[in-house]
Amino acid sequence: MFGYRVPAPDEAMLISGGRRGLGGAPFRVVTGHGKFVLPVFRKTRFLSLAMSEAEVVEKCVTRQGIALTVRAVIAFKVGNDDESIVNAGQRFLSDQDQMSVLTGRIFAGHLRSIIGSMTVEEIVTERQKLATEVLDTSKAEMAKIGLHVDSLQIQSIDDGNTGYIEAMSRPHKANIQRAAQIAQAQATQASTEAEQAAARKQAEFARQTAIVQAEYSAEVDRAKAQAEQAGPLALARAQQEVLAAQTELALKQAELREKQLIAEIVKPAQADAERIRVLALAEAERMKIQAEAAASYDRVALDRMLIDQLPQIVKEASAGLAGANVNVLNGADGLGEIAAGLVGQGLTILDSVRKNLSGQEGVAAPGAVIERYLGAPRGDDDGPVDVR
Repeated sequence: MFGYRVPAPDEAMLISGGRRGLGGAPFRVVTGHGKFVLPVFRKTRFLSLAMSEAEVVEKCVTRQGIALTVRAVIAFKVGNDDESIVNAGQRFLSDQDQMSVLTGRIFAGHLRSIIGSMTVEEIVTERQKLATEVLDTSKAEMAKIGLHVDSLQIQSIDDGNTGYIEAMSRPHKANIQRAAQIAQAQATQASTEAEQAAARKQAEFARQTAIVQAEYSAEVDRAKAQAEQAGPLALARAQQEVLAAQTELALKQAELREKQLIAEIVKPAQADAERIRVLALAEAERMKIQAEAAASYDRVALDRMLIDQLPQIVKEASAGLAGANVNVLNGADGLGEIAAGLVGQGLTILDSVRKNLSGQEGVAAPGAVIERYLGAPRGDDDGPVDVR
C-alpha cells in the first residue's frame, strides 16, 4: 500500500520527521510490525539487528614482559531494546560497517590491558578466564554505543621466536609422550593379552568342537552298532521267549503228569495201604477179641473146675488136720470155727489160683495148679493148733 512500510524481522525501522522518538531522539523506532509513513513529510531508514563479527589481532605484552600475538573473534549485534537501537542508530546508521571496526578497536584495547596483568602460563592455560574478563570490562562501553556482545573466542596465542610457550610445553609434552608410551605399552599388552585370550578361546572352542564331533561320531557308531545288532538281538529275544514258553509248557505238562501219577498210582496205593491197615487193625481186633474170649472161656472153665474141686480141697485140708494136735478151747463153737476156717482157706486158695492164672501167658492145667497149692506145707503135724 502506498506509504505503508514494514521492517524485516532482523531490522529496525527508523522514522524521522514529525514528532520525536524515545528520549528526545530525532526518530521513532518501529520493530516487528508495519507503519503508515506520509511521503515527503516522513523519512524512513533501516538499521540491521543481525549478528555481526569482528576479528582482533593484537600484539600484547604480558606481566613477565614477553610479547604475545593474540587472535580473537567477537560476535556482537545491536541490542533489541529501543534504547540500544537509538544509540546505535545515531552512531552507525549512515555507515553500519563501522560497528565492526569500532568493536575490534574497543576489544583490542581491553585485551592489551588484561593480558598485561597476566602471565604467559595463565593466558595459555586459562583462556576462558581471559575472555570472561575482557567481556566484563567491555560490556558497559559496548552498551553505550548500543551494541551487545554474544561471545568472545581467543583463537590463538603466539610468542613469535622467543620459544617461551614451546619451552613451557616441553615438560607437558614429555609427560604426554611418557603417558602416550605407557598407554601404548598398556594398549600393546592389552592387545597381546586379548590376542592370547582369543587364541585360548579359539583353542578351547576347537577342543570343544573336537569333543562334540567325537561324541557325535561315537553316538553315530553306537547307533549303527545298535542298528546292526537289532536284528540278531530281536531274533535272540524271540528265541528266548520261545524257550521260555516251551519251558513253561514243559513245567505245566510235568505238573499235569505229576497230578496224573498221583491220581493213577499214589492215590490208589494210599487207598490200598489204608485198606490193608484197616483190615490188619480189624484182624488184630478180631484176634484180640478171640483171645479175650478164649481167656474168658478158660477162666470160666477154671472157675467151674475149682468149684468142682472145692470139696476135695476142703477134704484134703481137713485130712491134714486129722493127725494134728488140736486144742479146742470153746467146745462146739470152736469146732465150728475150725470148719469155717477150713472153708475160708479153701476159698482163699481158689482166689489165689485164679489170680495167678490170669497173670500168666499160658493157662496151666487146673489140676496142676491145685496140686501146687495143696502140696504146700500147711503146718507142723506135731505142733498143736490153737483154736480160740
